[in-house]
Amino acid sequence: MERSRLPVRVVVLVAVLGVVASCAVRGSTTSSPGTTSPGPPPPSAVESDEEIAEPEVEGVEPEVGIAEPEVERVEVDDTELTSFTYFPLEQIQPADADAGFSMYVAAWPFQQTYPGADYQTGLPSTWLRPANLEDDPRGVYSTIEGGLGWWRDTRFATEVPKFIMGGVSLDFFEWANGPGAGAGSAGFDERDWDEPQGKYGIAQLSPYVLWAPDGLNLAPGTNGELFGYGYHPLPIIDEQTSSLGEQVETGDRSWTLFLDSANFRGPVSFFIPNFFTKPAIGDPSLAGIFFDASGSDWGRAIGLETQTIPAVQATVDGVTYARITRMQYPATDDESSVILHRVTSYGDEALRDAAEAWFAGGPAPSGELDPDDSHLSPFFEAGAGDDVFMTFVDPDAEAAEEYMVDFGALGEVDVSDQSTFRYVWNLDLVEREGDSFVLPEYFRLDGEEWQPIRASEVPESSGLQIHVFDELGQRQDDEPYTTPDDPDGPWRSPGPSSETFTADLGDGSTVTYAWYRFVDQPAMRYWEFSDDELDVIQARVEAIHREWTPERSYLSGPDVGELASLDPAVVVEPPPGFEVGYVPIVLRQELTR
Repeated sequence: MERSRLPVRVVVLVAVLGVVASCAVRGSTTSSPGTTSPGPPPPSAVESDEEIAEPEVEGVEPEVGIAEPEVERVEVDDTELTSFTYFPLEQIQPADADAGFSMYVAAWPFQQTYPGADYQTGLPSTWLRPANLEDDPRGVYSTIEGGLGWWRDTRFATEVPKFIMGGVSLDFFEWANGPGAGAGSAGFDERDWDEPQGKYGIAQLSPYVLWAPDGLNLAPGTNGELFGYGYHPLPIIDEQTSSLGEQVETGDRSWTLFLDSANFRGPVSFFIPNFFTKPAIGDPSLAGIFFDASGSDWGRAIGLETQTIPAVQATVDGVTYARITRMQYPATDDESSVILHRVTSYGDEALRDAAEAWFAGGPAPSGELDPDDSHLSPFFEAGAGDDVFMTFVDPDAEAAEEYMVDFGALGEVDVSDQSTFRYVWNLDLVEREGDSFVLPEYFRLDGEEWQPIRASEVPESSGLQIHVFDELGQRQDDEPYTTPDDPDGPWRSPGPSSETFTADLGDGSTVTYAWYRFVDQPAMRYWEFSDDELDVIQARVEAIHREWTPERSYLSGPDVGELASLDPAVVVEPPPGFEVGYVPIVLRQELTR
């Protein structure tokens, strides 16, 4: 058994371009999306040089009131809060536990009000790397990342997070976020179907879940419930020697997303292996190193990446103060927040080997990832501020000085249950509001460290208290997501097998969708599989639909808390005749009228 611990200070360069990540809950402290928070009221001082007379009272001489002097305020500068938090996870597992992972992540509205179009933050997630890249001298990049979060291209945004898959092919050549969602580094518009750039990288597998282009929605009102998910490489598509008519070796590992939620369990979608090998067309030396043919690297970090929290700062008498939009964590009990639970790695024997035997004519496995080939990674003791790299950044400065926020002042870490990471909050600084712990919004730069402070410690002359964050609550929902209508393209040839349906989602959008035979969905037709290959794939998917139904167990359930729910509107029942071998594919997503 190999054992190692992640270094205390790690610098990881992670690009999350186009990832819709990394939202939509309304608790007692949230504002409705699409509205702008008015901000704190202005000071009550009379801002006038005129004398103001009190009302006359019989028998009493009126007094003359003197106006208070107007407060002279300094200039307020726009800035951003950015941070990266690593969680203290011990990487303990056998070297052959290279068939993916699962974990339970608390889902909650990280901001009281959605901060606007520039906001990008991912809740705790990981970066799964192909194990075969470890020994490759070229240092190329490819991952499965994504998770719960909010991204700059989130169009129908809410306070609660959404979920994306976030597969990255060679050096961000393309990335795939979900069925019909993705982009690439070629400089084309992310929703331009003339250059699909990753939009055909993922196949819809479940007949019970609608996956919209904007991300997979969680139920409105989610606040701290645990969302279970993980990946395992099922043998759904066999090895190939060509892709898109070009010679390229492609392996047989279809990395499949499994979910564990209160209203849906099971496999929901998978990365088509050709997505990872497409950049290798014309370069045979790249064959075999990507996820189509490789297991997963077991030594991975789990991090919470906060890219852009809106902020302002001002300097009064040589002291610099800052204010942010309100961050919050879910209240598990009177003083703590459970954040992560049951981080687990798997070997092929957990399910892949049994599925392979099944597809060759053997008995059907239950679909549960075998606990005997599941390896739990425990959390170790650490300070709340350890490996929290949180700082204010001037987005317009080329080399602004960056000083860290003293996050350790806000609480402590509790890993007494080694399968669970939780924060225990310092309630002298962290406020309890309803079902959330709200972090301080004001900070003071003391020397080379930002200290969280109370509002009463901020000079009125800073102007921070009356600042209004103009984009708070604004969304980008005026333009719908559309899909191609070319009669000869993969969306229409052979096309859907049903009429169209609509569903109103909890994020304020309406989706139009239709049922496709599995191998007729656009992502499968795009890759130009042969008829024989499609017949084999269709038979395997029909077997999965018959046997692996949502009432079964797949991931080992949580020992603490409750499970989060998907948005009820994305959980569907197949129409009569479409229960086996068909999947719902979203054709359009637009603002509900």
